[in-house]
Amino acid sequence: MLFLLCIGLSFQKTYGRLSVKNGKIVGKSKAGDPILRGISLGWDTWWSQYYNADSINHLVTDFHANIIRAAIGIEPSGGYLENKQKALTNLYAAVDASLAQGVYVIIDFHAHQVHTAEAKEFFTTVATKYAGNELIIYEIFNEPESATWSEIKTYATDVIKTIRAIDPDNLILVPTPQWDQLIDQAASDPLTGFDNIAYTLHFYAGTHGQSFRDRGQKAVDAKLAVFISESGAMNADGDGSLNKNEFENWINWAETNNIPWVVWCLESKAESASILPATGGWAQLTEWGTYIKALITKYQ
Repeated sequence: MLFLLCIGLSFQKTYGRLSVKNGKIVGKSKAGDPILRGISLGWDTWWSQYYNADSINHLVTDFHANIIRAAIGIEPSGGYLENKQKALTNLYAAVDASLAQGVYVIIDFHAHQVHTAEAKEFFTTVATKYAGNELIIYEIFNEPESATWSEIKTYATDVIKTIRAIDPDNLILVPTPQWDQLIDQAASDPLTGFDNIAYTLHFYAGTHGQSFRDRGQKAVDAKLAVFISESGAMNADGDGSLNKNEFENWINWAETNNIPWVVWCLESKAESASILPATGGWAQLTEWGTYIKALITKYQ
C-alpha cells in the first residue's frame, strides 16, 4: 500500500514533456491540461543559501510544489554579468535538486533590461547542459522594465533561435511589456514560427486587479498560452498587507483557464513576499509562507 501511495504522489508531480496546443499548455503522460503550481526562489544574487537540495525538498515535500523557479540575477552587483560562474553554480544546484525531486524547474534569466548577447550565451550554456530533459522550462527574460513589445519580439526571436538550435522541444516562456503586465500586446501581435512557447503574466494582488486579468483574458481568448511565472498577494514592491481575496480571484481565474502559477518567493527578508522570516527557519513561516503552503497543498 505504501508503495502504491508513493507512486500516486510522484505521478501528481509531473505530466511528462510540456507542449503548447491550441493555446494551452498540455502534458504528455496524463490526460487533461496540467496546472503547475509552485514557488520561485529569490534572486540567487542575494539568496544563494536556498539554492540547494534541502530547500527544494522543503518546497516539494512541505508545500507540495510541482514546479520551482530559479531566479538567476543578471544585473545586480555580483550577478551573472559580473560573475558568470557563481550564477551558473547556483543555477545548477537548484536545477539539479529539482530534477532529483522529479518536478519541473524554470531557468529564469532574471533581468529587467535587454541583454541579448549575454542571454544567448547564458542559454547556450544551460541548454547544452539540460537539453532533452522534459522537466526543464526556459524563461528568457524576467520582467522588461522599459522595452517595447517590438523590442521584446526582436530579442525573443534571437534567444529562442539560440535555444532551439540546441533544445528543439522544451517549453520557452516569453516576457511581455511593463513587468509582464501588458500581455494583451502580445495577444495582438504574437511571435510566429516557433512551437511550444508561452507568454508570461505577472501580478501582485495588492496592486493589480480585474483590469490586469482582463488583459490576460484577451491573451486566453486569442489562444495564446499564458504562464504566471511570478505572483503575490501583496503590493507590486513585494511589501504591504496581503490582499488574499484579490489573490484568490487571480488563482480562480488561472485554475479555470488551466494556467500555471508560481509565487514569489523563497527568501528570508523582512517583507511580505518572503515565505521565511528574517530570523528563524522552516519551522516558522511568515504569514505569506503559511498561506501559500496551505493553498498549494489544497490544489495539489
